[in-house]
Amino acid sequence: MADRVNAVNGADRLTVVTGGSRGIGAATVRRLHAEGHRVVLGYRAARDEAERLAAQVDGLAVRCEVSDPDDVDALFTAAAALGRVTGVVINAGVTSPAGPLADTEVADLRRVLDVNVLGALLCARRAARDLGEGGAIVSVSSAAATLGSPGEYVHYAASKAAVDAMTVGLAKELGPRGIRVNAVAAGTVHTDIHQLSGIPDRPDRVAPLIPLRRAGQPEEIAAAIAWLLGDDASFTTGAILRVAGGL
Repeated sequence: MADRVNAVNGADRLTVVTGGSRGIGAATVRRLHAEGHRVVLGYRAARDEAERLAAQVDGLAVRCEVSDPDDVDALFTAAAALGRVTGVVINAGVTSPAGPLADTEVADLRRVLDVNVLGALLCARRAARDLGEGGAIVSVSSAAATLGSPGEYVHYAASKAAVDAMTVGLAKELGPRGIRVNAVAAGTVHTDIHQLSGIPDRPDRVAPLIPLRRAGQPEEIAAAIAWLLGDDASFTTGAILRVAGGL
């Protein structure tokens, strides 16, 4: 049993983080580096930020549009060239201008589903192929998956509910191989994603509705991700860990 629990030594951890150049992804890269992981971070457009961060953590930045299977394969292949991948953080995600579903453009619906659902599935599929016993996958979901985000992001909430379902199913599928699969359901967090929605001050606006009366910080989500990847969570799989200030 001890061998199974400790199948991946801390010094041997090589983790892929998608959407790793900013926000929760960047905070996760820094946290994992501090805990001894070697990190390969995927980014879509923020090349300068990604390369600076990679240099800071002695890691590797690889451009990756997660909805493109070729890009996903290239990201994981680049990581595999450094050694056996032991962890994957499926973090890349997008939203679109906030508003009622009836007013949401089809192009925005497709983009959110392409990145948040198809992208997550493609990354999880490759992770399922590459990881061995002791490996771990953590997806970044959202409290919106159960709250629904009426009037703002119903389509985004639906995409994150799909991530939750993927987490539960894949945990059962990969458990017999000794691979754990979990998710962190993040609440409202201070990141640039709110600029894309057209409500850059949303974290401060919704703070009074959160039981803890504040929005979260990227580092608080990163801490949960790091825990789920680590040995202290060795008997945790299929979990959706809610880190949302009480929502």
